[in-house]
Amino acid sequence: MTAAPHEERLAGDGMVWLLVLAELLTFGLLFASFAVARWREPEVFAQGQATLSLHTGALNTLLLVTASWAAVRAVRAFEADRGRTGAHWLLAALAAAVGFLLVKSLEFAGKVRAGFDWATNAFTLLYTLLTGFHFLHVLVGAIVFAVLWHKARSGAYGRANHMAPASGAVFWHMVDLLWMVLFPLVYVIR
Repeated sequence: MTAAPHEERLAGDGMVWLLVLAELLTFGLLFASFAVARWREPEVFAQGQATLSLHTGALNTLLLVTASWAAVRAVRAFEADRGRTGAHWLLAALAAAVGFLLVKSLEFAGKVRAGFDWATNAFTLLYTLLTGFHFLHVLVGAIVFAVLWHKARSGAYGRANHMAPASGAVFWHMVDLLWMVLFPLVYVIR
C-alpha cells in the first residue's frame, strides 16, 4: 500500500485568510489616502513626519519581526509534537507583541504631552488612524498569543492539532506585513 501524497495547503483556517484579505484592503485604502494627502500637502506632511522618531519606529519593527519569528518557531514546534517548546515560543511572541504595545504607548503619550492633536491637519489625522488602527491589531494579536500560550501550557497543541497556533501566526504575519508598509510610508519616506 502506498502512502497518500501530502496535500499542500495554506497555513491556518480559511476564515483567518478572509479576515486577512479584508484587513489588507482596509489598510490599503488608508495607505493610499496617506500617499495622496502627502502628495497634495507635502509641507504639512514633512513637518509632521519630522516629529516622528525613526529609532522608535525601527525598534517597533524589530519587535514585530521578532514576534513573527517566534510565532513560526511555535507552530513548527507543535508540528513536531514538541508542545512545551511551542508554548515557550508563544510566550516569546507575546513578549515581543507587548514590547511593541509598550513602546508605541510611550510614543503616543509623548505626543500627547507635546500637545499633539489628532485633528490638526491631514497628517495628524492619518497618522493617528494608521498607527492607532495598527496598534489595535497588535493588541488583538497579543491577546491571541496569550490565549494560545495558556492553552499550549496544558498540552492542547501537537502534530494532530496545531490549526489554532497556525491561524494565530497567519494573523500576526499580516500585522507584521502592514507595519512593513506603514513604517516606511509614515516614518521614512519624506
